[in-house]
Amino acid sequence: MKKNVLFVAAILAASLVFANGSKDSGSKKIHIGIVTETVSQAEDDFRGAEEMMKRYGAVKDGGMIQHITYPDDFMSQQETTISQIVALADDPNMKAIIVNNAVPGTAEAFKRVKEKRSDILCFAGEPHEDPLVIEAAADLAISADFISRGYTIIWAAKQMGAKTFVHISFPRHMSYESLGTRRQIMEQSCADLGLKFVFETAPDPTSDVGVAGAQQFILEKVPQWVEKYGKDTAFFCTNDAHTEPLLKQIAKYGGKFVEADLPSPLMGYPGAFGIDLSAEAGNFPAILKKVEDVVKSKNGAGRFGTWAYSYGFSVTAGLAEFAKRINEGTAKLESSKDLFECLSVFTPGARWNGANYIDQNTGVRAKNHMLIYMDTYVFGTGYLPTTAQEVPEKYFKIKFNPNK
Repeated sequence: MKKNVLFVAAILAASLVFANGSKDSGSKKIHIGIVTETVSQAEDDFRGAEEMMKRYGAVKDGGMIQHITYPDDFMSQQETTISQIVALADDPNMKAIIVNNAVPGTAEAFKRVKEKRSDILCFAGEPHEDPLVIEAAADLAISADFISRGYTIIWAAKQMGAKTFVHISFPRHMSYESLGTRRQIMEQSCADLGLKFVFETAPDPTSDVGVAGAQQFILEKVPQWVEKYGKDTAFFCTNDAHTEPLLKQIAKYGGKFVEADLPSPLMGYPGAFGIDLSAEAGNFPAILKKVEDVVKSKNGAGRFGTWAYSYGFSVTAGLAEFAKRINEGTAKLESSKDLFECLSVFTPGARWNGANYIDQNTGVRAKNHMLIYMDTYVFGTGYLPTTAQEVPEKYFKIKFNPNK
């Protein structure tokens, strides 16, 4: 089923104003809180907040943006995360709070924020909590389209010549409705498109082994997996911290990589391929070209893919831009057109597809939860038209089974 018309991002003619909050909004001062992971957990989300501070200034400098990060081990420090988010509401000028990724505890934090300040907009990027939970607390939630991508990633893997698809994850992620459902759709898509589906378990970076231990596991296992399943195998992992070591070992030992869980040319590629992008910071066309040149030079053409623009970066910055425009009266919360225009500020020329989330049990379409995705870009080959694919109706009817 074609979910929705394509949203084609346009390059905005008008330049953005690099000004502080009071100048941007006349006499009404606007502060926007952005909460992200640290650089080690999800650099792109973090950089999106930095971009907004460059554009509109940090609150401490008289600007608009207040950026904070939650602990890397957020699962064991959930109350700390909640307290950090809620504390933003103590600022009388705070008009919106964006959390990306919206890790467990975000819904409770938003509930407490609303009890203190019902006027503050609460936006969740890539929520980790069940859809109904975050939808009840957030004014808007944005997720990578786990329904359509469950099919399109497998379709793209086949276009890239894969015969086997290895899905790497761990129990915490598989307990999430979004990630668990996508895994089930991927397995069914493999059966339908003629690929072998394999599930491999890896350590959770938020567990006792930490990020370093989880990454070391991937470094050790990938050579074994490539030998076991063959070089015509596409690998996929659900965790950002696993991505860099996975890419590094695929480049060395063989295999394919369609795109990251939250795709970006910055997601794993710089570290895996030893690419210095400091001179290209924030310039995604330049970043894409430099990454592509290096990947091709290491015999990676046709084997590695991404989104041309960072999903995490675009969601962090796009939601903040949307909140800013709503507060200034130039956008409406209920307008998907206005939302996509804000995302498009950070993805000029890219093609998006998306639609509102539909509850698996009731069939009710959520007005405040959007699922979005972009075309896959294969290094050395170019774009695959993933957003133009007809996703078969049956995949939308696959219900989450936490025991799978």
